[in-house]
Amino acid sequence: MRRREIMGAAAAGLAGAMVSGSAAEASDRDPLRGARQRLISLSHVNDPATTNVYPGDPPFELETIATIEKDGFYLQFVREGEHTGTHWGAPGHFNAGEALADDLDLGDLFLPAVKIDVRDRCARNADYEVTIDDIKAWERRHGRIPDESMVIIWTGWDAKWGTDAYFNFDDGGTMHQPGFALDTVQWLAGTGRIGHRGGTGTDTFSPDVGTDTTYAVSLLVYQRHRISLEILANLAALPPTGAQILCGGHINKAGAGSTALIYGILP
Repeated sequence: MRRREIMGAAAAGLAGAMVSGSAAEASDRDPLRGARQRLISLSHVNDPATTNVYPGDPPFELETIATIEKDGFYLQFVREGEHTGTHWGAPGHFNAGEALADDLDLGDLFLPAVKIDVRDRCARNADYEVTIDDIKAWERRHGRIPDESMVIIWTGWDAKWGTDAYFNFDDGGTMHQPGFALDTVQWLAGTGRIGHRGGTGTDTFSPDVGTDTTYAVSLLVYQRHRISLEILANLAALPPTGAQILCGGHINKAGAGSTALIYGILP
């Protein structure tokens, strides 16, 4: 069944499935396919005690403003940027005139996903830039990346979440995190692999390496209706190929994206 034909069914199926940090199975009558669907969360829990906030972003705070004992119900007031914790970003986050959150279509947030494991290279070099050769080596094993895919790199940074090691600052205050090489993203876009409405994903803050203050990769990813998934979690549970991702969250008027529960839909 083609992706475009099942977008509505995906949203309906996911709405009825409870998801935790581990895989969960949806109903036998899941409209996505005739078989059971396994759902996983690819998001960290936002907790002010552990959430790493990108330098310069607003602090993340939770304030209890109502309690069951006093008010008859419990409610928190959330202060955060649109890109606090696991999130998706809209093209207008980096490029003026490009689509913002409320300009995107449902199909922009529901994509075939591939995962490329580069943990070994990133463990040796925190500034590692994923190359075209890395992608081609992955394709020799798993087949060509489908057009308009979400291409996710697993750097191993998800294991550092909630610690100072996630930032990986050097003595001069420069952050060191791996990312995509610029020519790799140019190739992914030019060959249709991330196409008009695909994108890139990572368990770090950004598709750019941490040392790049020009955001060259982000400027390229965030064009047309392409999105970026950042600070992903639980990537060990995502298979290299065959899965899909669905981005939750709220849609702010003229939003740059959204803090989100990113669903992985497993074959």
